Amino acid sequence: MPVADSFDASALMSAARGKEHLDDFGPLPFIEPLTVLADSYAEADLNDIGAHILRSGLVHSLRMRLRAQEWIRRHPEILRERVHAPIVVVGMMRSGTTLLQRLLAADSRFHCAYGWEVVEVAPRLGYDFGGGDFSGGEDPRIAVAEQRERASRELAPELFTIHPMYAREPEEEIVFLSDAFLSHVPESGAHLPRYRSWIDDRDFAPAYAYLDRMLRFLQWQKRMRGRTAERWVLKSPAHLGYLDTLRERFPDLHIVHMHRDPRDTIASGAGLNATLHAMHSDRVDRDRVGAQWLQRMGWTNDRAMAARAGWSDEARRCTDIEFADAVADPIGQVARVYDAIGVPLTAEAESAMRRWLAERPREPARPAYTPADYGLDETRIDERFAAYNRRFRSGAPSSRRTR
Repeated sequence: MPVADSFDASALMSAARGKEHLDDFGPLPFIEPLTVLADSYAEADLNDIGAHILRSGLVHSLRMRLRAQEWIRRHPEILRERVHAPIVVVGMMRSGTTLLQRLLAADSRFHCAYGWEVVEVAPRLGYDFGGGDFSGGEDPRIAVAEQRERASRELAPELFTIHPMYAREPEEEIVFLSDAFLSHVPESGAHLPRYRSWIDDRDFAPAYAYLDRMLRFLQWQKRMRGRTAERWVLKSPAHLGYLDTLRERFPDLHIVHMHRDPRDTIASGAGLNATLHAMHSDRVDRDRVGAQWLQRMGWTNDRAMAARAGWSDEARRCTDIEFADAVADPIGQVARVYDAIGVPLTAEAESAMRRWLAERPREPARPAYTPADYGLDETRIDERFAAYNRRFRSGAPSSRRTR
């Protein structure tokens, strides 16, 4: 099948319907962003493997929409769930967001989305939460996600080293924005100039409405398994550019904003993107990847600063944490979050956090990327993030910033 034909939006939707034997994608709009994204993929310089991977991802997203909608049709009480006062960890990649999210998620009073849940948010329709074939045992999606984890380690070791995704660990909910076809995930894996420019002016409210819908769905599933919690811990660097939209959807949120010298983060993020591009295309312009990542992160941080500046209750709604402080004293920094949200850090929760620190997955060393690998230099990065550094990092301990 020609690449252009494989990314026809109508054909993608038909393929998803055929696999799920369902027709209703739900009430939230998605066809326009799907069409723009699919057309952009059709124009991209993809190899056969890349086209297959990316097309399969779009079909999977559509299948999850179909399947989730059918669960909601059968169980309308799902939409009566409410996501109360989420703690949302944001920050540029490699700024410590994963560390903070997983420490907070170690507290049994908080919900999180695990790797196996974001891979397949909707169980197969034959799943019985209350006495069927899987009652009393592990959700079969866990085994599927663990197989994917093993395959990723074996078939894409460089990607797993840079961005590991564990089936049983807390994971980003960015997948749900991607499933709405309004996200910056696609541009991280392919050169998509049309989609990249089109998405900058879009209203992301439908994507965040879909995120809310999937969190309610997951919360209902957890409740059906006997698991309840007071609030959610969310995490994604992608939220930085949409803090106002996020707050409109979750007005009682609390932001944990992680900070690190952009010199230490930009090259690493560009490295991840270049690795993803190389999985999908035989030709990767590393300088272009670096320039686009610098632009995107600058755009994202500008929007985050503007959003926060407009919040009259910013001091109450946001906790700022420096990466070096989180690494040196993780429990102490987490305690600041608990103080800010008015929740006691219990001995039980602290013990669970310390246990996670001792037992967490030991990841292989990541590649040592430099800005020059992507056509960048530290002066250019400093200039682009001058306002960010003044706002959040003027007193931050960083030997790199003083060189």
